[in-house]
Amino acid sequence: MTDSAFRPFETHLDKDQSLALLRQATAGADDGELFLERRRSEVLAYDDGRVKTASFDASEGFGLRAVRGETAGYAHSTTLDEHALRRAVATTRLAVGDGGGTLADGPAKTNRKLYGDENPMDQATFPAKIDLLKDIDAYARGLDKRVVQVSVSLAASHQEVVILRPEGTLVTDTRPMSRINISVIVEDNGRRESGSMGGGGRAGLIGLIARDHWEGVAQEALRIALVNLDAEPAPAGVMDVVLGPGWPGILLHEAIGHGLEGDFNRKGSSAFAGLMGQQIAAKGVTVLDDGTIPDRRGSITVDDEGTPSAKNTLIEDGVLVGYMQDRQNARLMGVAPTGNGRRESYAHTPMPRMTNTYMLNGDAAPESLVADLKDGIYAVGFGGGQVDITNGKFVFSCTEAYRVKNGVVGAPVKGATLIGDGATALKQIRGIGNDMALDPGIGNCGKQGQWVPVGVGQPSLMIGGLTIGGAAG
Repeated sequence: MTDSAFRPFETHLDKDQSLALLRQATAGADDGELFLERRRSEVLAYDDGRVKTASFDASEGFGLRAVRGETAGYAHSTTLDEHALRRAVATTRLAVGDGGGTLADGPAKTNRKLYGDENPMDQATFPAKIDLLKDIDAYARGLDKRVVQVSVSLAASHQEVVILRPEGTLVTDTRPMSRINISVIVEDNGRRESGSMGGGGRAGLIGLIARDHWEGVAQEALRIALVNLDAEPAPAGVMDVVLGPGWPGILLHEAIGHGLEGDFNRKGSSAFAGLMGQQIAAKGVTVLDDGTIPDRRGSITVDDEGTPSAKNTLIEDGVLVGYMQDRQNARLMGVAPTGNGRRESYAHTPMPRMTNTYMLNGDAAPESLVADLKDGIYAVGFGGGQVDITNGKFVFSCTEAYRVKNGVVGAPVKGATLIGDGATALKQIRGIGNDMALDPGIGNCGKQGQWVPVGVGQPSLMIGGLTIGGAAG
């Protein structure tokens, strides 16, 4: 299924005419662009011994935006032709009105490329992918006689982006993505528990479908399920918590990251609004948002406005030093864009979004953090969570956690939820490990109905005084 490269100004539209229409749409505006996209995606799922899903989606279209002050006019279409573009111009002009704006300078250029152009879907045939899912199912079932159900999914996509700016700049990016996920359910004495593991990134399927890779993924999914099979009801109350490295950074992403996005702070709705330059976290806490890590799920060579991604420091040694910005909010706040203007597709307007958000290492050995835990929880895996941006209050469920007393890791616990607020949790960090890790490549972030891929990471952390929701112990 090899397609020729997406070149809309050779196959659908005249570039000079499109530029003239874009300039008509943005005359008297502060900013704007023509965003064109083609996306192909495939999902294969094998569940309980049969193919459950085999889907292929293809889409293409454009989005035209004109920005004046805090208002943005946006129109999109699945039809790539001059007629559709002219109709879009009429819509976007409604936001500009009589004009009066000064068109912002275009984004800086970059020759950097953080990932390959390969289409992951072309790297194995459909029958070969189905056979792979069957092999994984059989392997996982053979690992332990207690395995009663296996679910395996393989997903891949290929997104091609072309951005035309009013000053005539043309920015392109080709973004691969692939992921594998394995879930198992085990049963013993009438009790059933599950475990899941997976990951991927902006690369082809080759590494993910190699046997030495997926065997390890299946083994880890089974390990988590067996841990939960022995889990006791979680205690309830206020206690100290040690978070493991890597994926537990999802708590950092939700409870803190969203609150550091520019739009929430410009509007004053974030719990961190107005605190720039102030100590908002414990000493030693440094948090970055970095879209420049090669092949990572949250990385982008350029954002969806054409701005090159960057390695942005948000919190340095506990002090708030930066927000994540798209072009509109950066201009309104009098700062530079940070390469965080992201959108789900051509049908959506860009907004400030995270890329790969993580905390830097401290100097503590991770085992020493656990050893200092007198009475609490050691949480190494997380499931779903939710946060209120206005006050930073969060609730997260643990998928793998252990009871700790007097520094000794005891039985696994089931049903533990962590409850708190980001601003308080930041200040109650009492220890930072030296084992920073990024997640395996499984993150998706939702905001205002839009979903984009992201990454998270952190070292082991000790946080004091979180509320644990669970069965009273």
